[in-house]
Amino acid sequence: MRIGIPAETRPGETRVAATPETVKKLAAKHQIVVQSGAGASASITDEAYAAAGAAIGSAADALGAEIVLKVRAPDAAERAQMKPGSVVIGMLNPFDAETVAALGAAGLSAFALEAVPRITRAQSMDVLSSQANIAGYKAVMVAANTYQRFMPMLMTAAGTVKAARVLIMGVGVAGLQAIATAKRLGAVIEASDVRPPVKEQVESLGAKFIDVPFLTDEEKEIAQGVGGYARPMPADWMRRQGELVHERAKQADIIITTALIPGRPAPVLISEETVKAMKPGSVIVDLAVEQGGNCPLSELGKTVVKHGVSIVGEPNLACLVAADASALYARNVLDFLKLIIDKEDKSGGAPLLIDREDEIIKATLVAHAGEVLRK
Repeated sequence: MRIGIPAETRPGETRVAATPETVKKLAAKHQIVVQSGAGASASITDEAYAAAGAAIGSAADALGAEIVLKVRAPDAAERAQMKPGSVVIGMLNPFDAETVAALGAAGLSAFALEAVPRITRAQSMDVLSSQANIAGYKAVMVAANTYQRFMPMLMTAAGTVKAARVLIMGVGVAGLQAIATAKRLGAVIEASDVRPPVKEQVESLGAKFIDVPFLTDEEKEIAQGVGGYARPMPADWMRRQGELVHERAKQADIIITTALIPGRPAPVLISEETVKAMKPGSVIVDLAVEQGGNCPLSELGKTVVKHGVSIVGEPNLACLVAADASALYARNVLDFLKLIIDKEDKSGGAPLLIDREDEIIKATLVAHAGEVLRK
């Protein structure tokens, strides 16, 4: 099997879909071709790939392989260089109907790794978790760099500096890592989420959980989420949460928002009125900015100052930790590949084995040989 790893062409994308570690494992049975310079932004040289057993080639060489490993969905120019019937694996944005239709029209079999179900068997393939973990860490580091005061409490001969107060909105993988990182930096932390079970996780990391009581059975049921993801809460609960968050935000020095709902615009958690009420010099890092933002004042790809508050709208914080982000993502991809390559084949060709009854395959396969499976 010929497997290609092209360089990413999306502006700002610094990750790569394979590393020398994963290439070495694949090269034992397959032909691997890596586009020259594909790993440069992740501090991986062509020589490192070659030493792991890959051939170094052009974009056309990598995109012309039977299996193409990507971080982001291929654009029109890349799709034109891919062969009908070939397989593309990556974060393909399965909720973007136009992109999925284009993949189908190109005759590709496309696997969107964001759609990997959150089940035990698929944990090692969960790209959203591996990348969100990095984003949560980096969000705190970016916030600390933007904030013009210390994070920890300091007692010096010149006086005492109070610890920064950090508010985390949304306690999924990114939020939990943000709590852990802010705690290590000495901050005082509060966190909020619609899902009651995360309270124990929040408190185990040393943060205080902001509890919004549920007044109806409907609210309790919705709050459980689906498949590990949050669901949109009723308007009345959102109003009550907003009032409580508004009061906490006035005391916060740093707010990190991570709330996302797959396939939907991000919920607004920090209103303009709340921003106006925050202390001058406070910082908001909006991890949901690509999906509209948890704060309506966030601007994609920019850090802006509104009402005296710095609002960071960096769309892809994992790209700022490209080496480790690529390493984790490449391992996710490698484990997914094991599902679709026939390990039992004795001919040496190791043909594809796409079992559409497998729940992981069924969830991630968005197009197959010209047929669009997700609309």
